[in-house]
Amino acid sequence: MSCLNSLISSHVSPIGDHFRLSKVGIGKFPIRIQNLHRFSASLNVEPLISTDTTKLGFGDSKEIMAAEAKLIVGTYGRVPVVLASGKGCILYDVEGKEYLDMASGIAVNALGHGDEDWVNAVTEQANILTHVSNVYYSVPQLELAKRLVDGSFADRVFFSNSGTEANEAAIKFARKYQRFSHPDEKQPATEFISFTNSFHGRTMGALALTSKQKYRSPFEPVMPGVSFLEYGNIEAAKEAIQRGKTAAVFVEPIQGEGGIYSATKEFLQSLRDACDAAGALLVFDEVQCGLGRTGYLWAHEIYGVFPDIMTLAKPLAGGLPIGAVLMTEKVASAVNYGDHGSTFAGSPLVCNAAVAVFDKVTKPGFLASVTKKGEYLKELLSQKLGGNKHVKEVRGTGLIVGVELDVSASPLVDACRSSGLLILTAGKGNVVRIVPPLVISEQEIDLGVNILSKCMSAIDES
Repeated sequence: MSCLNSLISSHVSPIGDHFRLSKVGIGKFPIRIQNLHRFSASLNVEPLISTDTTKLGFGDSKEIMAAEAKLIVGTYGRVPVVLASGKGCILYDVEGKEYLDMASGIAVNALGHGDEDWVNAVTEQANILTHVSNVYYSVPQLELAKRLVDGSFADRVFFSNSGTEANEAAIKFARKYQRFSHPDEKQPATEFISFTNSFHGRTMGALALTSKQKYRSPFEPVMPGVSFLEYGNIEAAKEAIQRGKTAAVFVEPIQGEGGIYSATKEFLQSLRDACDAAGALLVFDEVQCGLGRTGYLWAHEIYGVFPDIMTLAKPLAGGLPIGAVLMTEKVASAVNYGDHGSTFAGSPLVCNAAVAVFDKVTKPGFLASVTKKGEYLKELLSQKLGGNKHVKEVRGTGLIVGVELDVSASPLVDACRSSGLLILTAGKGNVVRIVPPLVISEQEIDLGVNILSKCMSAIDES
């Protein structure tokens, strides 16, 4: 019996082959489980949206996965779930099984699934104008840019289609800035500094800034001129950031893929000071931790330290592909027509979706609610898991939270998925990464943590 089933079995009364609607008391709040059918090894829930795959020529999940293996390049180690529909923080697979989503598409679905305002923004814009390219002006792009500039340190924005594209653009802008600022030097600063446990993307420039050797080695030589320093090591950074050599320093204020590690104010301030002294640019990668994830609009606001460039992506368009590079006028003045570009970036459709996300995240009380729910999540995790011998630390800010284990987290993540909870791994595979939609409720947090707690036995069983 799955962990979720063990939580609810005592609250559901069988009636023939079906199960009666019941309330389940978990934590402080009741969870209503609907449409339970043939209660056995897994919980099957009738989806809100049709999951009929026969119209596409496919049948059940096994048939779909077999077809995928023949058609799609094998770059993804997918888990054996075929998701078909979702609403709020709940997802359904093609068989109708229900999952509580505490992964949100790797920190992308900030408003959950099927948010009414987001859906309206997308459908209304799709009926008006979807794409025109950057040969022409469009109003939604300007509307989004104005919001990003007004709500941040930045003076200007460049749009891209993903986080790795945003970081590629930042690399080019940093190099161009150094050349623009030192026109008389034959060889201006061109090198970059990144940090241990960093992740900046998978395209060749961003990959060069990513510390994990397993990501880089199959594609070497990657972009040269990158040095990796220990994350948080102030003295090493001061020594390494040099005038005439260092073009920019790339750092995540909170590392997501790296294991949910948070910088200190002292560390980020030391980078700011060293960059200023050396004429280098400071780039904050907030692709995962930005736009409300921490309970602050931007993660660097926690520390009161501001960059020259900030890269954004994941949550910005609520599930549609987008990236953005925010920068000061000092940096933007070095960039000319033709220095960079993108066919699809900043399209009316995607930007209108992003405007809806930005407007909701910046509504009064929204960020405070993220902070409150994040504190509740960490408190509950500490209460439920803190006594387990395998749990080393619960850490994070807002709704980007990690549970570090002394063993691989994969068996636990797999058990949770089988029990109806979607979470992720991070770090060296020993960190449980919890990044739910920012609209998650406390009762859903209760349910998620209870499933996680019940499934901890999977670690020893593995």
